[in-house]
Amino acid sequence: FVTVAIVYSLFSALVGYYTGDKVALFSSGARAVTAQEAPQLVRMVENLCITVGMPMPKIHVIDDSSINAFATGRDPEHASIAVTTGAMQKLENEELEGVLAHELSHVRNYDIRVMTVVIVLVGIVSIMADMIFRVSLRGGRRRDNDASGPLLLFGLALMIFAPLVAELIKLAVSRKREFLADASGALITRFPEGLARALEKIERDGGRLQRASAATAHLYIANPFRAGAFTALFSTHPPVKDRIEALRKMASLPS
Repeated sequence: FVTVAIVYSLFSALVGYYTGDKVALFSSGARAVTAQEAPQLVRMVENLCITVGMPMPKIHVIDDSSINAFATGRDPEHASIAVTTGAMQKLENEELEGVLAHELSHVRNYDIRVMTVVIVLVGIVSIMADMIFRVSLRGGRRRDNDASGPLLLFGLALMIFAPLVAELIKLAVSRKREFLADASGALITRFPEGLARALEKIERDGGRLQRASAATAHLYIANPFRAGAFTALFSTHPPVKDRIEALRKMASLPS
């Protein structure tokens, strides 16, 4: 049973790894655009890709007035970037460039691959915790009640807390990758203030995406469910104020 469960977990992760970009784009309502339809957006992405020497991703637009964006794809050769119309309309050029550089950094840093590995490990931990509980339950039935109590309690505690701890670790990794993408994006543009100002506007904007999905929330530059929906501990993103502070510390460093 354990082997079958682990194989299933690996298979599910593999399917998600190769098809997750299509699911994310579909669930967000993103539509592909050409250079004729969004010339400024395409030109910005092209210039950033030339700067870092990476292939041009497919570009999509989400018809939503909130300010947000995400990147998806297992590697630079299979990447897509989606930007809301709100971001295109409300952000200045330097701010939008900072957002795009952040998203390209996720692709360059292979964050989809990293998070896929983390998700697989979380799944395996959950499966193993459940199996240990079942084994302790069977073992407890074969012993007298006094001896079986501690074993059952241990198995139950492991079943409850091991998956929770694993999930918290996954969320912590996601938050660290956001900080890394902020820093990497700022290095690409050489203007950390652009992304910092974009994050300030995102925070003030306060709108939530109309088609936000919990399964893809970690992909976005900012939590699409807005502040207050999750505590900081259970969020896929660091607090926006912490990200802005880190970017402005970068800006103050001597070049």
